[in-house]
Amino acid sequence: MPGKTSIMVFLLAFFVAAPLFAETEKEPAGTIFTLWPFVDYRESPREGFSNLSILGPFIKIQRRGDDRDIAVRPFLYERSNPSDGTDESEYLYPIAASASSPDAKNIQVLDLYQKNVYRKDEDEKKEEGTMLFPFYIKGSSPKYGPYTSVFPFYGDLYERFWRDEYHYVMFPIYGSTVKNGKTTRNYLYPFFSLTSGEKESGFQLWPLYGESEKEGVYSKRFVLWPFFLKESSGLDTDNPTRRFYLLPLYAAIDSPKSTSRYYMWPFFGSKSDTDGKQEERDYFWPFWRTIRGEKRTLDSYLPFYSLDVRAETRKRWIMWPLYKHEEMTSDIFCREKNRFLYFLYTDDRQYWPKAEGEKLRTALWPFFVYTKNPRGIKSVAVPALLEPILDKDGIERNWAPLWRIYQQKWNDRGDSAVSFLWNLYWHERRGSDFAFEIFPFLAYRSEKTSIDLRIIKGLVRFKDEAGTKALSFFWLPVGLNWGKAALNGEAATARSGP
Repeated sequence: MPGKTSIMVFLLAFFVAAPLFAETEKEPAGTIFTLWPFVDYRESPREGFSNLSILGPFIKIQRRGDDRDIAVRPFLYERSNPSDGTDESEYLYPIAASASSPDAKNIQVLDLYQKNVYRKDEDEKKEEGTMLFPFYIKGSSPKYGPYTSVFPFYGDLYERFWRDEYHYVMFPIYGSTVKNGKTTRNYLYPFFSLTSGEKESGFQLWPLYGESEKEGVYSKRFVLWPFFLKESSGLDTDNPTRRFYLLPLYAAIDSPKSTSRYYMWPFFGSKSDTDGKQEERDYFWPFWRTIRGEKRTLDSYLPFYSLDVRAETRKRWIMWPLYKHEEMTSDIFCREKNRFLYFLYTDDRQYWPKAEGEKLRTALWPFFVYTKNPRGIKSVAVPALLEPILDKDGIERNWAPLWRIYQQKWNDRGDSAVSFLWNLYWHERRGSDFAFEIFPFLAYRSEKTSIDLRIIKGLVRFKDEAGTKALSFFWLPVGLNWGKAALNGEAATARSGP
């Protein structure tokens, strides 16, 4: 079929010839080459910046100074800096991530599997830790040395999970913990345990009965947990506290600083500071509450209305969860945030009273997200499928570019950049320089004293460089020129090069 063959040959010649002529041209202010949707390359030597995008948002290779970014969305995003030896990678965010530096390397998968390697000293000694939670944990403690846990069979852990020591054999048959000199041994956890320490002892047969005591520090007891509890704590401080619970009928908490009483806990109750500076009332917790004091005032009539005012913060709910307003005010930082239906609409403003600039973020799910950073750079992106819900850098890097069909950035100086359908249409303006393209029909670029206009990627091309004009056709390296050259006595003629 000669007709189709001719068309294919023409298209092949078009896609090959156009980039060849583009690559041979020297652009002092940078290079822009597009072959949508396959390739988009941009370079600015003055700023040490280059970016290569392949297949729209799916593949990105970017350099900015010493920083390097490589993305194969949504599977991989890697950021590295060869000058300082750092590297960070995200794999199908937030599934897995890794990071490395001259002093440490780590990898994690859903925070359940973790492997960490640290340089311990200048002699290049390494310290390693591995965890596949909760089944396998291996590491080293500066105080106790190496440890290993193979759950539920056997394990020793040191300085992990808010305890100094963990030991167990065939958990839950036997296990023990140590914290601040207090040892608790559990048998058939949580049903039976023994507690021991310096001037400290206790036991429990849960949930029937339990007691523990440390002389001069605390005393605790429960019967038929959680219905009856009695304890005294902080006996060695200036605010010893005594608690008595007979749930759900009655609860009392007394200390030198405050007194609390609850009836049909937790619904009805009151709390009073002994110095009279604050009073709390719960009439049907958590729906109807009031607080009056020097540091805090609260009126809560959920779901209809709630106002919580503290020294530097103010929170207001109206028709929960329809509308929420939050304020934070201090000498160094202020913030105002409004939300409708949690994440459906969010308006967040942050500013620093003693410094210039502010940070803004407005999002309407799933339509758009608008931001302004402290440097005054504004941006808008459409649509916004996850950003209003999850305001995370990982979402911004790995996922958001896949669905953003329109993006725009600009500042108050008039600089701007627009991209539609991953640069099917784009424009950039920086000072007096301006460029745009509607692929493949029209491309235009103006810089200082030069203009470059291309139709069908250079099928017809017009250039004006400081008054010397040129016109060329069919991507040929010959064309017509006139202007200043003609005024200098040169006739309009065919010349080599556009």
